[in-house]
Amino acid sequence: MSRIAKTPQTPYYAVVFTSELTSGEQGYEKMADKMVELASTQPGFLGIESSDRDQEGLGITVSYWDSLESIKNWKDHAMHKVAQEKGKAVWYKRFGLRVCRVERDNFFEM
Repeated sequence: MSRIAKTPQTPYYAVVFTSELTSGEQGYEKMADKMVELASTQPGFLGIESSDRDQEGLGITVSYWDSLESIKNWKDHAMHKVAQEKGKAVWYKRFGLRVCRVERDNFFEM
């Protein structure tokens, strides 16, 4: 995914998910695509940005939400919970999750 998300006027929230994959694909890409598709249908979802993974499997995905409640509802979604557990058991060597309130944003475009 290479597009910059169109977010509303601040404030809003960003969830920064940084992860390093284990070796072997093991269905990860299919589930990741499914989670993006599902998240985009959730109340409060504003957009998503994701970097390509580097050679060591490190990737960063940032999702944008209108509230902390929307973030919690997504965290607790049944299908998302399945993906979270599979991630811990199979796909991730390590990951970090940060929830931030966006107070200001700036964009440039040629």
